[in-house]
Amino acid sequence: MLYSGVSWGATGYEVEVVDREGRRVAPPARFGADRVDDMIGFLRETGRAHADPAMATVVDSTNGVLDGRMMAAGLEMYRADPPALPERPVFGSVSAGALARAAARDLSALARLERTSGTQTGREDVLLADIAASADRTAALTGAGRCLGHGDRSRREVALTFDDGPLPPYTGQVMDVLERYGVPATFFCVGINVEAGAEEVARMREQGHTVANHTWSHPFLPELTRPQLAEQIDRTNEAVAGASGGAAPTLFRPPYGSRTPRVLDWLEEMDPTVVLWDVEPDDWSMPGADVIARTVLAGTRPGSIILLHDGGGDRSQTVGALAPIIEGLLADDYTFVSVEDMTTAPEGVAAC
Repeated sequence: MLYSGVSWGATGYEVEVVDREGRRVAPPARFGADRVDDMIGFLRETGRAHADPAMATVVDSTNGVLDGRMMAAGLEMYRADPPALPERPVFGSVSAGALARAAARDLSALARLERTSGTQTGREDVLLADIAASADRTAALTGAGRCLGHGDRSRREVALTFDDGPLPPYTGQVMDVLERYGVPATFFCVGINVEAGAEEVARMREQGHTVANHTWSHPFLPELTRPQLAEQIDRTNEAVAGASGGAAPTLFRPPYGSRTPRVLDWLEEMDPTVVLWDVEPDDWSMPGADVIARTVLAGTRPGSIILLHDGGGDRSQTVGALAPIIEGLLADDYTFVSVEDMTTAPEGVAAC
């Protein structure tokens, strides 16, 4: 069996493949964020070139933007958590070689990822427990106007939000639909995708959408140090400002909604407004465009913030659901606003 590790850094990804003894079977290869399909092809070709083509591919818990695309391509994906790895740098993951050798050393110590759970596979209960333990801190930030889970329930306004992009062609297709209906949205961009998708980010601003921060690599925030979290936010702000020609984002959405009281303390010090949501059709799991649309329409209330995705994998179902969602909400007398508009609403906003 072969073991491959995929690390991330400022300019994209690096891949290293080793055998059962942890020896390299090919030189490390580097891929920009716009070449994920090439990276998948490299892994497949490396497997075919060896007599034992079975391969386990490993990412660490700071890399939440690749697993969906790679599993959809048929790769067997695993997550390595900090106890199995060397110490991470302030910015970037541990090396691709370290990830691959962790799998070769003891694959059973890693979490095998499932398409229905993604990089949270095996720690869903931890995520929910952390969120529950943060309820008081979340409420305090909400009362201070620094956290938003929904808008004013007395106003028939809703906000469409899109996470994990930009990712061609889906981000552009989402904006095509929004432009056709004259609807604003809020895009929570992942920094590693921004340079490769700079044209889409510029178009977001040109069409009047809000561009917001969703970290650089979509990590599980409770496992970061404060300096690591600051780098994730600051570098993404810089990338968005550079790509769009506008100001740095002021809105931040934690990946998976992950948070602890300590993480929320850090975010308060760093000064973004934290944005959560109250309608989530799990479109990333690709349940079908009709299911996505029905779930959104059934769950939306005045002030709802709707979580959808334009990146992270095949988002054709999200694109297909978008027009029915917009038409259904317009027919029910809703007005679409950006999350930014909700943060300046005169009445109180609330957490999830």
